[in-house]
Amino acid sequence: MAERLTAARGPAAPPAWRPDRPSASGPVSLFLRGAAALAQRAALLAVLLVAVFAAMEFLPGDAARSSLDRGASAAAVAARRVELGLDQPLWSRLLRWMAGLPAGDLGVTSRGEQVAEVIGRHFPGTLLLGGLAFAVTMVAALALAGAAALRPSSALDRAISGTSTVVAALPEFVVASVLVLVFALWADLLPAVTVTAAGGGPASAAMLVLPVLSLAVPQIGWNARVARAALADECTAPHVEAAVLDGLPPRRVLLRHVLPGSLPTIAAGAATSVGMLLGGAVVVETIFNYPGVGSVLAGAVRDRDTPLVAGVVVVTSVAILAVLLVADLVRGWASVRRP
Repeated sequence: MAERLTAARGPAAPPAWRPDRPSASGPVSLFLRGAAALAQRAALLAVLLVAVFAAMEFLPGDAARSSLDRGASAAAVAARRVELGLDQPLWSRLLRWMAGLPAGDLGVTSRGEQVAEVIGRHFPGTLLLGGLAFAVTMVAALALAGAAALRPSSALDRAISGTSTVVAALPEFVVASVLVLVFALWADLLPAVTVTAAGGGPASAAMLVLPVLSLAVPQIGWNARVARAALADECTAPHVEAAVLDGLPPRRVLLRHVLPGSLPTIAAGAATSVGMLLGGAVVVETIFNYPGVGSVLAGAVRDRDTPLVAGVVVVTSVAILAVLLVADLVRGWASVRRP
């Protein structure tokens, strides 16, 4: 049994990467690196917002025409453009909108609603959907990776590795379509669409099952491969070999000695999945008619509502930055603790 943890990595296991370990410079150095990474990501967010405004500007149509009836006259459209500030240059509108960000002002939609209020009504639904999908992803991925690590180069290891590769390559809309076909149309076990309750959320918990699985399944494949490679790489560490030679049970070696050292890589993979889950929510929420920020974003792009699109980008980006910061802290903490 002990030989299983010290065996060579199976042929199907992907190559692992290990984050650069900081030198023994203490928490001050970690803080400075974290601050530099945060500043770099904030700069990338600013570039992304510029790209969002530019992309919306080049799309055909505008928010003035979308917010009026189809039979509106040219004079009414022109007046609406002035009211929304669309007669101003792009850079002027961008700077004016970004000036309100420090105060939490995300602007006004083309229909006169506060962007922050619109997002505030729908973002909790997306957080619920993404949070459940993230929990399912990590539990399933770690369980599969652990089972494969206990039996390296076995049929189970090869089956998990091969299946994970295929599943990770599936787009969310393909997974959603298959799940709807099997569980909603053929088996008639789960609802294919989400009915909104009076409070704005799904009317029943069963309506969350298919959207959550549609988001989680591809990420389970990705994280299972990352975790499997990290565990296999950590099995060659001297302290793991010493634990095996001491006669500790394989499961204890895996949980107490292998898994902690694999956390930096697993945390990096999990942080990547958060962005993928929020991005995939746009597709999944549209397919299942789920009341979340993804459907808001799809409607805002259709209406050419630039402030609403930019507001959704900011809120989701801040959420992703927070998760990346936590992942950096976990990686830094684990690296400092290790020799």
